[in-house]
Amino acid sequence: MLRAVLRQRGRLDQLTGRSVLDVCSGTGALGIEALRSGAASLTCVDLSLRSVLASWLNSRLHGVPATVRRGDLFSPVLPRRFDLVLANPPYMPAASLTPPRHRMARCWDAGPNGRILLDRICAEASSVLNDDGTLLLVQSGLADEQATLDRLMKAGLVPEVLARARVPFGPVLRARAPVLRARGLLAFEQTEEELVVIEACHG
Repeated sequence: MLRAVLRQRGRLDQLTGRSVLDVCSGTGALGIEALRSGAASLTCVDLSLRSVLASWLNSRLHGVPATVRRGDLFSPVLPRRFDLVLANPPYMPAASLTPPRHRMARCWDAGPNGRILLDRICAEASSVLNDDGTLLLVQSGLADEQATLDRLMKAGLVPEVLARARVPFGPVLRARAPVLRARGLLAFEQTEEELVVIEACHG
């Protein structure tokens, strides 16, 4: 979904010559899309060694000169600042109070309300944004969209919802649906998840 936003005509113009940070990069697909669309430089960061290797390998396979770092959110790149920060963090509500560190579930589990990383990104993103920089963040409606908007405003950024999409439950959400329904996070008949792309800039 964030890929589609990057491909929009107006967004392509904004990417030209810009520096990009792809945090929680996973496979690196979002950052690679940005660089292939005209961005000048790409830095990918992820805590997962598997994801770091995937970002590095995919960038090389696509002929993209990305810098890839392993670490916790923005700490590997401070004090650098970027024109565009892309964030597709884990946002799935989970049973544990802390995210797993050594299992595949770390790619989606984000604490009881799905906001362990979302809240940190909202609070810290301004520290890596240039004065005219932009944050593009994707999350699930299950992780409280309004809380993201409120926290971004509290951090001095001006947020706006750019896009919404409803998608069928994937394997993880299907398996977790009974628990989430019992907690009131899913309606009984709900079989689709809403994804939201939020943009935030300095005021």
